[in-house]
Amino acid sequence: MQSTILNRRDIDFLLYEWLDVESLTRRARYADHSRETFSAAVDTAEQIATDLFAPHNKKSDANEPHFDGERVAMIPEVKTALDAFCAAGFMAAGQDYDYEGMQLPYVVDRAIAAYFTAANVATSAYTFLTMGNANTLLKTATPRQVERFVRPQLAGRFFGTMCLSEPQAGSSLSDITTRAELDAVDGPEGERQYRLTGNKMWISAGEHELAENIVHLVLAKIPGPDGKLIPGVKGISLFIVPKYLVNEDGSLGERNDIALAGLNHKMGNRGTTNCLLNFGEGKFKPGGRAGAIGYLVGEPHKGLANMFHMMNEARIGVGLGATVLGVTGYLHALDYARNRPQGRHPAEKDPAKPQVAIIEHTDVRRMLLAQKAYTEGALALILYCARLVDEQRTGESPEAQTRAGMLLDFLTPIAKSWPSQWCTEANSLAIQVHGGYGYTREYNVEQFYRDNRLNPIHEGTHGIHGLDLLGRKVAIQGGALFKAVGEEVAASIARARALDDAGLGAYAGQLEALWGRIGKVTATLYGAGDMNKTLANASLYLEAVGHAVIAWMWLEQAMVAQKGADDFYRGKLQACRYFFNWELPKAAQQLDLLETVDTTTLDMQDAWF
Repeated sequence: MQSTILNRRDIDFLLYEWLDVESLTRRARYADHSRETFSAAVDTAEQIATDLFAPHNKKSDANEPHFDGERVAMIPEVKTALDAFCAAGFMAAGQDYDYEGMQLPYVVDRAIAAYFTAANVATSAYTFLTMGNANTLLKTATPRQVERFVRPQLAGRFFGTMCLSEPQAGSSLSDITTRAELDAVDGPEGERQYRLTGNKMWISAGEHELAENIVHLVLAKIPGPDGKLIPGVKGISLFIVPKYLVNEDGSLGERNDIALAGLNHKMGNRGTTNCLLNFGEGKFKPGGRAGAIGYLVGEPHKGLANMFHMMNEARIGVGLGATVLGVTGYLHALDYARNRPQGRHPAEKDPAKPQVAIIEHTDVRRMLLAQKAYTEGALALILYCARLVDEQRTGESPEAQTRAGMLLDFLTPIAKSWPSQWCTEANSLAIQVHGGYGYTREYNVEQFYRDNRLNPIHEGTHGIHGLDLLGRKVAIQGGALFKAVGEEVAASIARARALDDAGLGAYAGQLEALWGRIGKVTATLYGAGDMNKTLANASLYLEAVGHAVIAWMWLEQAMVAQKGADDFYRGKLQACRYFFNWELPKAAQQLDLLETVDTTTLDMQDAWF
């Protein structure tokens, strides 16, 4: 029976037939690996995800963590699953051998992550936040900080978070007010110890009893000589603020001055604690006085740049989560459609004839095909971005590494936002395929939709990423990032035409025309002479460019699939056909509107609502 978590055949197709992950084993970092070791790691992930993560997905949704004023309690299956994840070494799967890691390529690590997230997005959140925290500190922390806070995370003893938002600031990080006052210069490396006071909101995994300790990465501002906080993002610094202080021998010390003010109750991801945390309220007094002890990471006032390591990783992670929730919803809908008899073909008028499975109805096939096109296109983009990370880290020349970084920078807002929008739409279609059963709690698809609806907001809304793409990524370095992606798209178009396949050639021409149009519309928007007008419809621009990028991903997959003849490859080609015929024309319509530099929304006034 085919798994309804993920389609392993599709994972293998993307890794080995398209992205040629085996070629990475020719690089020194991955020389100990082979296709067999990569597949064995994915096999283990699939097994643990199937046996320990998926079975309590509905139970943790129905039985949210609760706070009794002292401790957070949750169903025991969560810890059982996380312990198995850590015992298998997946917390450090991509890390160096020196950190007890497997040194797996990032693209394989993301395929592993896909299984856990698809099986149970709420439980997997604890692990992936920890991995992001550890990766950030490995890039920015001192050796002493790495020993005290990173190694225990990679071993699964400590878990981690990131604490950015505040109740009054939201996504506007320049307006945060958490203060960090110098407390002491401590340790052989001159490590600076601070006392933090303030509040942090929407902190996923911010309080629990799943690990020995929780390592918070906290953004705060160090006051200037006049005692005032420096306005804007330039005043932000990054701090390690552990739940329990860590002694020199690695043992746990006093409880730090971090208090859970309350749990937020969201429509999805209900099994993940989401917290309002108070730092320095005086409930706990390490060293006999109030103030949460934190350790400066990197240089003062460089906190946002340091935190971007984790934020960008989290954005790709959100895109992955959105994608695989869409995939598992599609697979559930496909299984239901194959097994649910209802109705007859329009040409069949005899009510005595047996009913057909609903997959025989054309409109159901349309909805399933749309889900397949959205989710498999998005998964290709996410794994392509992960492959770029490997190229950025281990590319065979500095030029190759730099180019991979440029492509990744441009694609990151799309990889976060496009799956968040369209794979959530896939989940909506999965409910529709189920009919009335789809919105009942007895079936899984309604939860997948609720869980996925968070992702268009997680790690930045469409509006924020639209501004990033149009307002920054297409323009920086004289448009070099935009040009680099365009060159990759053009190379794919040329290869598709060289295959001399009429279908792929037509798709190549369609994509070429659209990408050229995007370039002209971009120039028109920047020629408006007013950045308010240029960026007024940035979200629409993000969606249009995202559709073009997914079309590129489908053209790439189709070039591989056209070499095969079985049903899997035919399904790939049909999904490509659907995307180019049904979805890509939407981008052309959006570009028509963008080209007019329409100011309808910009001109709307508050009072007119």
